Amino acid sequence: MRSRWAGHQPMTGRRAIPEAKTSPPEPVGKRIVLHFPGFEPLDAHRHRQRHERALRKATTVWGFAAEIGPIHGDGRCFDVASQGATWRTTSRIHIFDHNDIVEQLNGRPLARRLALGFVSAARVVLGSGAAAYFRHAWRFGLFFVFPFLLVALAMAASLAMAVYPQWLGLGPWHYPLALVLAHAFFFSIFLPWSDRFHTLHLFSDWEMAVALARLDRPDILAWLEDCAASVRAALSEEADEYVISSHSMGSSVAVHVLGMLLGREPDLLGGKRVIFVTLGGAVLQCALLRPAEVLRARVGVIARTKEISWLDIQCLTDAINFYRSQVVALAGHPDAPQAEIAFIRIRHMLSPERYRRIKRDLLRVHRQYVLDSDRRASFDFSLMTAGPLPAMSFVNDIRDHLPETGREGPTQIERHPGKVEKSGGAFA
Repeated sequence: MRSRWAGHQPMTGRRAIPEAKTSPPEPVGKRIVLHFPGFEPLDAHRHRQRHERALRKATTVWGFAAEIGPIHGDGRCFDVASQGATWRTTSRIHIFDHNDIVEQLNGRPLARRLALGFVSAARVVLGSGAAAYFRHAWRFGLFFVFPFLLVALAMAASLAMAVYPQWLGLGPWHYPLALVLAHAFFFSIFLPWSDRFHTLHLFSDWEMAVALARLDRPDILAWLEDCAASVRAALSEEADEYVISSHSMGSSVAVHVLGMLLGREPDLLGGKRVIFVTLGGAVLQCALLRPAEVLRARVGVIARTKEISWLDIQCLTDAINFYRSQVVALAGHPDAPQAEIAFIRIRHMLSPERYRRIKRDLLRVHRQYVLDSDRRASFDFSLMTAGPLPAMSFVNDIRDHLPETGREGPTQIERHPGKVEKSGGAFA
């Protein structure tokens, strides 16, 4: 994808290797962030709390001051004011979570969740998705297979327990005991144990993925329209930079919403600097399914919009992303401008002790893109959304281009008469 940042160096390996250290880019004064989270049971208030924790850590790691305001407006946004020795940035962050849908999917009776989960898995297989996953990102293919195979094996084991009297030629009085054992194994042993792998949550995740590919659920369509209306309003606010960030499943949601708006108003972004950031993006989770024609078309619309720079953050440690894949090309647009890819190393972002604790938890590693870091590294979500650097500068190692943050500078936000940082920032 074309870059809007003078001084950009292409990513060539595990981290960017600049030819020479250049002057930092001009700090962003005012930023609008439209964030589409992944498939998590968190509403806007809890996402704001997560952002506050991460921002608090970032101020310590990077040495600047910041304040975060409460949720306001339509209940989806909050403001952040940050300041270093030579810069001051205000950001309005809009959250487009799908907590209501997650709770609805996870709140159904167990039998229905299991049945519809297996139906979704069948649709992925029949829609050529599973084969495409293994062809382009074999670890993602295993991620798809894992929850369904695990539950299928547990069901088979329970069935074997239920019919063991017949296998062993035992009397009929053994059948009640066999049924009790089978029930106890599945419901009292297997299901609580499988929670550590978020197994049933993944069943719902795949239902959501299939729904975003097929666009055949009225509630999903209505929710996308609601998001589009809010995004349209947010884009009408004045800012130096508009960052549309998305994590995991949220990337497919963001593509639908942004592509929908651009399809209706091709000149919507005229004169704006827009950066579309996909973090551990799972666009291909949905786009590789045969019925996802609309989603693939919207990928092409976004890629060909000259005002948009697309930055795809990928990580080898994260098994739930399509590592080294060109999203735009695989969505059927090899002739369109491709997304810039920046590779990060989660090991470099965390302390050794913290990394050891999380490295075997696939979903926890996958969430790290939007969580706090312990050390200065080539990527930091809080710095991207609330700091001074233009978002496209994160295509390289930001430590080589960071303005003076102020380790010897301010420890709190400077007050200016007539401006309110905590509840409205410079946007009020």
